[in-house]
Amino acid sequence: MKLYNFFRSGTSHRLRIALNLKGLDTEYVAVDLRTEQHLQEAFKAVNPQQLVPALDTGEQILIQSPAIIEWLEEKYPTPALLPTAALERAHVRALAALVGCDIHPVNNRRILEYLRKQFGADAAAVDAWCGTWINAGFSAYEALMASAPKRGRFSFGDTPTLADVYLVPQVESARRFNVDLTPYPLIRAVDAACGELDAFRRAAPSVQPDAA
Repeated sequence: MKLYNFFRSGTSHRLRIALNLKGLDTEYVAVDLRTEQHLQEAFKAVNPQQLVPALDTGEQILIQSPAIIEWLEEKYPTPALLPTAALERAHVRALAALVGCDIHPVNNRRILEYLRKQFGADAAAVDAWCGTWINAGFSAYEALMASAPKRGRFSFGDTPTLADVYLVPQVESARRFNVDLTPYPLIRAVDAACGELDAFRRAAPSVQPDAA
């Protein structure tokens, strides 16, 4: 399989984590967003939406990280990224969606580039924008973890789930945009627990081949 991605992309980061947790190796294909390589015709032929990540399975090119991760869960069910009980699965999916639907989309690169180019937002304004939505989401995420009946080392229980796959890249992004994580001790503890696992360490932006 070929993984088209960018080291600093949160959606690419979450997919790298999922692939690592599943024990799957891929060929790393860097798409440099800094030079707008994703907007060139060569990548448009891979993904008409011109966004990363994209996963070439050898049979089909899959796009959109939630859809790709769902495919991975169905195609490679062990180790599972979702609990077995329906209500627990809904809880984990809600945590993941909180990040994937409510925090990340308003803070991704194309939104921030629009703020910079169309509204003249400087670095402080961009940090403030990102901090607003990250804090709103993290406050809810922290509360949901605190009230969960099954507390553990991770977002849900004592093994990584889909929620952690989404959370860790968002924590990385929060640090990049100078968000104070002090109010979120449970999130910080989960991030630290994930950081002890090879699957998460190998997915980190700083260790990717295009990070230099």
